[in-house]
Parts: sequence; structure tokens; C-alpha cells
Amino acid sequence: MAKELWTVSEILEILKINKRFLSTLEQEEIICPDCSENDLDKVFCFTELEKLRVAKILVEDMEVNLPGVEVILRMRQSMIDMRKQFDAILGELARDLEERLEESR
Repeated sequence: MAKELWTVSEILEILKINKRFLSTLEQEEIICPDCSENDLDKVFCFTELEKLRVAKILVEDMEVNLPGVEVILRMRQSMIDMRKQFDAILGELARDLEERLEESR
């Protein structure tokens, strides 16, 4: 079973980032941890972990500033959402075509 949530310490180790970078991204609302009422520790889902990974690359390797990171991540998410919609439409068209072919036999 794949892991669903990661703690701050796990994220810092996995991505080799410092806590200050993580805190800055949180303060700028670029990433958002999952916090439950019973759990005082912040945890991050895979989506947030992936945003952190991309943010690290943008800042460290491409020298993008935080507002740029935010824009790029929003655009990336929009592209992912559009791809899901496109895949759903294609799936629906394929099912419709398959039904029509079955009916014509």
C-alpha cells in the first residue's frame, strides 16, 4: 500500500529542503498541509509533495521567484485538470462509438 501522507520531517529529508523554504511556501499559500483536529503535526498529501518538488526545481535550478512559482503551479494544475477533462471526453466518445458499432452488427 502506498503512503498517503508525509510529515514535515519526512518531506525535509525526501526533498532535501530546509524548513524555512517549506514555511515560506506555506505562508505564501503555495502549498497547504493537511491538518486534522486531533493531529497537531502537519502532514502533506502526494499532491502537495509534488508541488513542493516542482517549487524546489523552479527556485533552485531555474531561479524563479515565489510569485512565478505560484503562477507556474496554478498553470500546471489547470493543464492537469484540462487533461483529465479531455481524457474523460475521449473515453465517453470511445464508449459511444463502441456502442454504435455493436448496434450496427
